[in-house]
Amino acid sequence: MKTQLLVIDGVRTPFCRAGTSLAGLDAVELGRIVVSALLTKTGIDPHGVDETIFGCVGQPANAQNIARVIALRAGIPESKPAMTVHRNCASGLEAITTAYDKMCAGHGDVFIVGGTESMSQMPLYFSRPAADKFATLSRSKTLGRRLGAMAGFRPADFAPVIGLKLGLTDPVSELNMGETAEVLAREFGISREAQDAFATRSHLRAAAGPDATVVPVYDDGKVIMTDNGIRADSSMEKLARLPALFDTKCGSVTAGNSSQITDGAAALLVATEEKAAQMGWKPLGRLVDYAYTGCDPKRMGLGPVRAMESVLHRTRSRLADADVIEINEAFAAQVLAVMKSVQDKTSARRCGLEEPLGEIDPARLNARGGAIALGHPVGATGARLVLHALQQLRDSRQQRALVSLCIGGGQGGAALLEAL
Repeated sequence: MKTQLLVIDGVRTPFCRAGTSLAGLDAVELGRIVVSALLTKTGIDPHGVDETIFGCVGQPANAQNIARVIALRAGIPESKPAMTVHRNCASGLEAITTAYDKMCAGHGDVFIVGGTESMSQMPLYFSRPAADKFATLSRSKTLGRRLGAMAGFRPADFAPVIGLKLGLTDPVSELNMGETAEVLAREFGISREAQDAFATRSHLRAAAGPDATVVPVYDDGKVIMTDNGIRADSSMEKLARLPALFDTKCGSVTAGNSSQITDGAAALLVATEEKAAQMGWKPLGRLVDYAYTGCDPKRMGLGPVRAMESVLHRTRSRLADADVIEINEAFAAQVLAVMKSVQDKTSARRCGLEEPLGEIDPARLNARGGAIALGHPVGATGARLVLHALQQLRDSRQQRALVSLCIGGGQGGAALLEAL
């Protein structure tokens, strides 16, 4: 009998723009909050958790293997192991699929999985020449040598190298993520108007109702209960006023039609079918299968195309079988390019498909908004997508969901989920 991963329940923090409501909380604390909230919500005995697996892209230097620190601070016993996974934007999904692989190998029945990211607290660095000068200064033993070392510094040595900027730039293609979206906008003929229309829809859908999976966050006497990047008054007219960010001469990708740089965390309790039955848990749904695939780093936004094709092929399913589709909105241009690639024969061939997968019904795609409105805390987004997809299936009493996202560096991830 094939091992099944069941998603029992899940929670997330509010997703807040970097530098705002959650900026004072590091990635460890955000992760601890959701794990503690999940333990409280489900009532599970922490001793019953076999392992904690968390995704995080910008791991803090003072919390190596951040999953272990989160687990211990949330009250998981020290005898229970924890591991951190990193697959860029898909790290939260990687945590789930890693737990599934461990279940299949017989290495656990109950896991807490998820992801966390404080993009506000991504570090600043010194340049290599500046670091060498600081090293020389630290080795200087006499006053004369110290003064000599200090004299070697120049104002430019104190200009910080921005860690977030480094992390959002691919070292192979040498393009930042926004520039890869501009590549797709040009190649697929995606207009600024189409991107802004997609972004407006994301905000209005996200503003349509509260998210029941959000748990409050308490910080410095304040209670943060809602995502703060959603603009209920978003409009084409307002978005049209924003300048292009990545190609100021003829570009179309703006801050308004891109995912927001965001802080947040999400956690899910997952278990084998046998364990769930033993504990009397009523799961949200199950993971049917998953796939990760590679693509051109310059066109990393097309990653979902082959990933979705792979998981549909593995499960002998069709795109039309998915009642709910969640594709992470890294950029409006990127999602629109994916939609074109799965239904247009020429575009599908360019992505390596023999035949198109079919048309994605806009009504089924990101029906409650996406990262353009909610934000994209990169380590947590994959877990958020799975949680949102399963909640939609439960609320609508539908059966199947397809979740996918592009991955910086030229990969795609996809998972097929089923309601129970």
